[in-house]
Amino acid sequence: MNDSDDAATSEAAAEAMTAPPRTDEEIPAYLAALGLPGLADIHVHFLPQNVLDKVWAYFDNAEANYGQPWPIHYRYDTDTRLRIVRGLGIRAIPALTYPHKPGMAAWLNDWNAEFAAAHSDVIHCATLYAEPEAADYVPAALAAGAKLFKVHVQVGGFSPDDRVLDPAWQALEEAQVPIVIHAGSRPLPGEYTGPKAVANVLERFPTLRFVIAHMGMPEHDEFADLAETYEGVHLDTTMYVSGYFQSPAEVAPAYRERLATLQDKIILGSDFPNIPYPYADQLSGLAGLGLGDDWMRSVLWDNGARVLGLD
Repeated sequence: MNDSDDAATSEAAAEAMTAPPRTDEEIPAYLAALGLPGLADIHVHFLPQNVLDKVWAYFDNAEANYGQPWPIHYRYDTDTRLRIVRGLGIRAIPALTYPHKPGMAAWLNDWNAEFAAAHSDVIHCATLYAEPEAADYVPAALAAGAKLFKVHVQVGGFSPDDRVLDPAWQALEEAQVPIVIHAGSRPLPGEYTGPKAVANVLERFPTLRFVIAHMGMPEHDEFADLAETYEGVHLDTTMYVSGYFQSPAEVAPAYRERLATLQDKIILGSDFPNIPYPYADQLSGLAGLGLGDDWMRSVLWDNGARVLGLD
């Protein structure tokens, strides 16, 4: 098949696609048109209020940190934010937390357990830091019922291949619990960001279920290589082609082809509530790739539901 045939096939798929939502209010009708029971968004944040206040204060200064404004679109109290995500169609709600210093992860895990216990549709989440105590509190969180972990390499300022984490990775590999890991070097690079350290961990623990946040931006191809190599590695779409960092039109044809072949490895992620645009922009951006309704069904529901154990 030549380039003109590829273009014609892509155009036909785009023409046949269900029109994406333009507003959050249109999302439920869009999901119904696709025949989906909801959204399986693996990248949603709920945090203790004192931590959330610090996160929002950081984004309030985003122009200095990132070079562009980052207004929090869903700056509401906890009950309102829960009501919003339920209205969007998120059937099992992650409450991802992450520490920025030692001695913080264990109490975040306690908070996560309490938050999940208080809300029947919230996933029991947990986190970790590169510290000796992780060998104890990660298995403890798993024993308490944690079903989803979050790791943020740039914020934490540690390398995921630090040997101090090997007992934690081993416990997570044995439990087959997914870990959303922000290891890419955007929006800010860190000393330990990038694919190499994640690849090192996978060499030692090849069946870990890493979900690479933000499609691994900007190291898209290197993280896609890991998703193709390791059965348990997936990519999440957080902020991808939402128009904030990149639009669908800016995606290189070769990478668009990789996205098509990785249909079963891509999971919806949003970063709700800490996004500078409406939630619908993420969905319309993904639809704008023109990869077809079946691809959208896989990304919006099927893959996340499988990884999260919802199907």
